[in-house]
Amino acid sequence: MTAPSIAAQPDVGRIIRTDACVSEGAVWLAATEPRFAHALELVGPLPLRLRPDGFGQLLSAIVSQQVSVASARAIWGKLDAAGMVTPDAILSVTEEDLRGLGLSRQKARYAHALAKAGLDFEALRHAPDDEVVKRLTAVTGIGVWTAEIYAMFSLGRADVFAPGDLALQEAARVLFHLPARPRERELREMARAWSPWRSVAARTLFAYYHVTKDKEGLA
Repeated sequence: MTAPSIAAQPDVGRIIRTDACVSEGAVWLAATEPRFAHALELVGPLPLRLRPDGFGQLLSAIVSQQVSVASARAIWGKLDAAGMVTPDAILSVTEEDLRGLGLSRQKARYAHALAKAGLDFEALRHAPDDEVVKRLTAVTGIGVWTAEIYAMFSLGRADVFAPGDLALQEAARVLFHLPARPRERELREMARAWSPWRSVAARTLFAYYHVTKDKEGLA
């Protein structure tokens, strides 16, 4: 008997683990919403886009806030080379030391806050989506967008969306022929119709953004 392409856990629902999971969601979206069918024809097979979970991924997200991809990579490279990618390492130095590695004063404070938070990353893997967002946003420096992106791409949640993302907003504006870029609340409401595959809808819109704008997205 063949194992299903999606693992279901009692509390967290469907988990995206493979390209087959993403393809299944894409087929459902195309059948449900003709405009997604159009977008998927343009973008081709969607990427899996899974990332590791844990402290390093959240620290990387903080580093990436409000800077270019190139700048974020350069700063992360300095932190990694200095071994500053674990809670113990971060807490062993001062915020001024972290600023010397390229972090702004605010991000150095956020890095310390994350290191002190003592997040149970194993427990997050088994927590419901709304609980994941709640626990992460309780940490200074982690907003709803970061928490939702983490749930989608580090925890593989199949039915999470990040309506605060500017690339998703712009892609939705173009794809759905909206008069203006939808605000976060409006896009969150639109995305309800894409459940239980909102994470695949996000992948589709990110890919569509790349195709239509011919530049990097924001995630």
